[in-house]
Amino acid sequence: MNLKISLTLTILAAGLSFAQQKTEKLKFNQELATSLGADKYGMKPYTIVILTTGTAKIEDKTKMGELMKGHMNNIGKLADEGKIVVAGPFLEKNKENYRGMFIFNTKSKEEAEQWVKTDPAVQAGVFSYEIFPWYGSAALPLYLKHHSEVTKEEL
Repeated sequence: MNLKISLTLTILAAGLSFAQQKTEKLKFNQELATSLGADKYGMKPYTIVILTTGTAKIEDKTKMGELMKGHMNNIGKLADEGKIVVAGPFLEKNKENYRGMFIFNTKSKEEAEQWVKTDPAVQAGVFSYEIFPWYGSAALPLYLKHHSEVTKEEL
């Protein structure tokens, strides 16, 4: 058999094998979908809170350190309670003064606002916020259970 034909058949067989494996992994799981609140598209509503630079100017580094520690502890508490599914800072300064974001596991802007107001840095005016409804994968909260497996050191 000619090398070109042999190579083509090998590539085709590998591609078909990959496609079959991928198809086998994509079986619908009704129990999981229901437990996550998924609609027929595997999606659900969330609320995004964008943290912005607040009006408070805190020069005392000790006080600011305490507020940031409280901020991080509050994020952990809300995550443990299943209220936050994503949280993190923006890595670049921007003209909108966006500092970070939360994706809350609620479609209620009012509930998300109650939760963000538990943040000591928000309470102190270090951060302000904007709230937006958002539609995303219902499986989004599942990544949190694996986060500790990839975390070597806490912030």
